[in-house]
Amino acid sequence: MSQEVAIFAGGCFWCMVHPFDQWPGVISVESGYTGGHVMNPSYEQVKTGMTGHTEAVKITYDPAIISYQKLLEVYWSVIDPTDLAGQFVDRGSSYRPEIFYTTPEQKKLAEQSKEHLDLSQRFSKPIVVPITEATEFFVAEDYHQDFYKKNPTHYQRYRQGSGRDQFIERFQQ
Repeated sequence: MSQEVAIFAGGCFWCMVHPFDQWPGVISVESGYTGGHVMNPSYEQVKTGMTGHTEAVKITYDPAIISYQKLLEVYWSVIDPTDLAGQFVDRGSSYRPEIFYTTPEQKKLAEQSKEHLDLSQRFSKPIVVPITEATEFFVAEDYHQDFYKKNPTHYQRYRQGSGRDQFIERFQQ
């Protein structure tokens, strides 16, 4: 089995796991931190906004079963691509959306998908999500992994109050 890695930031990583976790070909989805300058950051450090990191998910997948293009489609469908200041109720640089490419092909596909979304005029504001070369990904603390499975009541309450689901329903195509 062939394996590749995709890394996406889209606000709180708790809400970014399930949309990818459910697809055939996705081997694992890990919550973590990337894009910053502090080695081995903790959640407490990242949430201050002083590490440069954002919460993200690292998706290990089998490209023979699910394509990077499909992962991009899922990504665009679960974030607000017009908001760089955070996502929904989570504000600040540690919740910024960003695509972290791991290969030149991923960069090309991400740029094409971003341009396609922008040209679609699905949103009244421009698509502003940066596409950045991946740097080291630091796996988050155990209690953040698979949060939606371990703490379903808390997770559902958070989702309902965050504004994410309402946004997705409004802009879903």
